[in-house]
Amino acid sequence: MAFGPTRPPMNPSRDDPETPRPRLRYAFIGSGAAVVDAHLEALRALPIEIVGMADIDAARGAPQAAKNDCPFFAHHRDLLREVRPDAVIVCTPHPLHAKHARDSLDARAHVLVEKPMAVDVGDADRMIEAAERARRVLAVNFQERFRPSVEFARGFIRHGELGALLRVLAVEPWMRTAAYYRSAPWRGTWKGEGGGVLMNQAPHTLDMLCDLVGMPRKVWGMTRTRAHAIEAEDSAQAMLEYANGAFGYVTASTVESGTDRRLEIIGDRACLKLVDDELTIVHFDPPLRDHLTRSPDVFGQPGTRAEIVALRPASDSRFHAAHRDFHEAIRDGRPPWCDGKSGLMSLELANAITLSSHTESPVSLPLDRIAYGRLLAGLRSHA
Repeated sequence: MAFGPTRPPMNPSRDDPETPRPRLRYAFIGSGAAVVDAHLEALRALPIEIVGMADIDAARGAPQAAKNDCPFFAHHRDLLREVRPDAVIVCTPHPLHAKHARDSLDARAHVLVEKPMAVDVGDADRMIEAAERARRVLAVNFQERFRPSVEFARGFIRHGELGALLRVLAVEPWMRTAAYYRSAPWRGTWKGEGGGVLMNQAPHTLDMLCDLVGMPRKVWGMTRTRAHAIEAEDSAQAMLEYANGAFGYVTASTVESGTDRRLEIIGDRACLKLVDDELTIVHFDPPLRDHLTRSPDVFGQPGTRAEIVALRPASDSRFHAAHRDFHEAIRDGRPPWCDGKSGLMSLELANAITLSSHTESPVSLPLDRIAYGRLLAGLRSHA
């Protein structure tokens, strides 16, 4: 079983040495972040030049600039003004993403921002507006979209093989110890991180869920701080309802162990089970709706055929694939695979879960931006 590409094709020969093109000039804001090494490793395979780095923590950020033989700046606006990069990678703490991305876009630079793109969906809206105003690419680094298993699942669904959506289940156990939260004072705080497990550990799973099946129309959420001495949540649960009446369930936690990361998507024609990186498809014959109405057996089950999908290893690392897509989006004048509007979905869902929990009521989507902004401001002021 094979499906065509569900994103713009990569073009490895775009920058052929026989037809040289000017190298794009890249800069980093937040050069002291641990994730910067992964970005730099991915960028080594692309025809780009690192022309500057900035970080308010010179002790962490300056050595990275020295290693890459580029100037270092203590303030990102100085970098943007003096270097004038073509593209900026934003790796600062979550609550600073929106400001640093908007400043970069206003300086006429393309932007790849780490996940989550912001902590408040209203800020994400303004990032998208800034990109449209500047006519620049805004991409969100959801590199898990480039996993072969996820790309196969996307093609399977978009070619109609799943059928009408019936139910989804996302389980995200990310065990974190007290030592993890003590390792940086901003972890698990409303001012420093903008939330807990929903802002740090869950975004990739929420993004895959939204990318594959779209946004729900209603959310019932519960967030709790069950085991860690932090301000924000270490556990989150949600029930979702989709436009066609399908149900969804999400659980994310930093206090659980003993179970696998799991994404299940059940449709009328098939069921997808993604456990860690193993993708299993269960096909229904006949489709469930036909079986329900036509089977003479009061307890009868439809015929099923299960297959574990054999996937070729990815030719690129996930970070490399995300960076190649961003680079080619700039070169080709097209949207990146995860642009601002697409990257906003998981943030809106996370914000909706939080708002529902704190108001103890269901939340309809699109999310009320004013209501969430007021909630976040209140949580920050009482922290």
